[in-house]
Order: sequence, then structure tokens, then C-alpha cells
Amino acid sequence: MKEALTTGDVAKYCGVNFRTVIRWIEKGYIDAYKLPGRGDNRIPVDALVAFMNKNNMPIPSDLLDASVEGEVATQKNPVMSSGKPKVLVIEDEALMAQSMVRSIKRAGYDVQIASNGIEAGIQLERFRPAMITLDLQMPGMSGFEVLEALRINDDYRDIKVLVVSAATKVKMLEVMELGVDDVLEKPFKSEALVEKLLTLLPI
Repeated sequence: MKEALTTGDVAKYCGVNFRTVIRWIEKGYIDAYKLPGRGDNRIPVDALVAFMNKNNMPIPSDLLDASVEGEVATQKNPVMSSGKPKVLVIEDEALMAQSMVRSIKRAGYDVQIASNGIEAGIQLERFRPAMITLDLQMPGMSGFEVLEALRINDDYRDIKVLVVSAATKVKMLEVMELGVDDVLEKPFKSEALVEKLLTLLPI
């Protein structure tokens, strides 16, 4: 296997559009270099494996075999389509995320979790949610950057956005001006979360 991959190769491995890979490179989320003259990006296999491992993505065996980090492997449940309305929980606090998922599942929705902004971008393309809950303060890529990505992509414009955050009231007002559908301040009761979901995305 070749030691460096094109953005198209990486896009296929990650299940995203090649433009998403270019944005990752531009923001420094994944290591890459440019070919002399042409300026095309190339991503070392080791860099891709490290990126996938960091973001809890399943690593294909051919990449592991080709990488010096081949002993690192992750497991992730495949995204299954259940016919239920899909909600993506974007939340970096694991206990909070699991609590939200339990409440949302009990309400009758299909749910996936993204623990950071990069993983959120991947899940948006793979899971295709009808709604997201979004924490504003996350490592790597903030909730504001996720909102920006939603606004510039025609495929995501119809996604309902519920901001769930402990941010200040000033920040909450700021995100409302960015076109989010509703906000829910932390801490909150599970009943309040479900009520917001049922209003924005009826079953």
C-alpha cells in the first residue's frame, strides 16, 4: 500500500466528502503536505490512522497493516437505520451525553453521539440526522464552528438545532441570532429536553 493518500482516498476511508477532508487539513486536524508544483494534498497513512483513532473511527485492516501505529485499533458500532427520526447529540461530557441519549431513546428517537466537532462533521454525513443537540464549548472545534458548517452546506440547512449549553446568557442570545431553533440551558431535567425535541421534531 502507498505511504501517502489523496484527499479522495481519505474521504472514502472516513465516509465523507473530499471537501470535508480539505477543511480538516486547512484547520490542522489532520497532518498533510503539498506536492511540489501541483500543490495537491497528500496525507501520510500514519497521520490518517492517528486521526481516525483520536476520533473513535473504525480503522480498516489495510490501513493498520500499512501503519507503524498498526497496534492501535478502535471499535465502533455501525450506524443503523431504524426508520425513527434521527437525533445527533454533540456533547463532549460522556456522562451528560449518555444521560441525554437515554432520555431521547425513551422518547422514541434514533440517536448517535459525537464527542467533538470533528466527529460531529463525520456523523452529519454518515448518520444524516434530522436534528442535533449542540454543546457550544467543545475541544478542537467549537459549537459555533459546527453552526458555521451547517450554514454553508445546503445538505444541512433543514437540520433542526437545539443548543444545549451552560454558556452565558449573552452567548445564548448570540447563537439565537445565528439561526438555531431553540436553546436549553444546563443543568436541565430530562423532561425539559424531551419536550424541546418533541416540539422541534415531532414523532
